[in-house]
Amino acid sequence: MLELLMLSKESIVPKRLVEKKIFGPAAQVASNAIEVYVHRLRRQLSDKGANVRIKTVRGMGYVLTTER
Repeated sequence: MLELLMLSKESIVPKRLVEKKIFGPAAQVASNAIEVYVHRLRRQLSDKGANVRIKTVRGMGYVLTTER
């Protein structure tokens, strides 16, 4: 997931695209599975002191931004 966000830095990555890349095109994904992944990834980035942030764009997807 981090790789996908990094490749699209500063651009919105649709939630459906994240689901397809992580679970495959035919998978039935629980409604909050991606949110759980994002939460864990945010925590890991914070713990490592990364200067990036994953922002949720409501109804659209996620954006990786650089903190200043």
